[in-house]
Amino acid sequence: MLKNYSLVLLRFASVFGLIGAILGAHMAGAGSYAFRPVHAHILVVGWLSLFAWAVYYKVFQTKKTVTAKIHVWSAIIGTVGLTFGMWLYMVKPFNLPEVITLVLYIGGGVTLLISYIIFCFITLVYKEDR
Repeated sequence: MLKNYSLVLLRFASVFGLIGAILGAHMAGAGSYAFRPVHAHILVVGWLSLFAWAVYYKVFQTKKTVTAKIHVWSAIIGTVGLTFGMWLYMVKPFNLPEVITLVLYIGGGVTLLISYIIFCFITLVYKEDR
């Protein structure tokens, strides 16, 4: 079951890595750095963190499968919410009301923070089988 978590996180990480690379190429080609904070968060949170968690679940076998499930899905939902909300809030592509974009941005960030806290808990209570 945890191998599936690893694969799910790895696939999301690859999508975020591709989006981050495309945004970086766009910024370089356009000579505009308007997407810089979004680009950075997509790569650090979306690609790097999700990839690191995918490796963790592949290498270690945790006994807290419900906790792991909550961690994985809060990480994915939080990453999507934070980066998409940040894009909507900072770039304003659709001229949505600020309250909507801010709720997505902050809600995604809080969800992601919860996933980091859960991951910290998982690693602190992990006991290796011998």
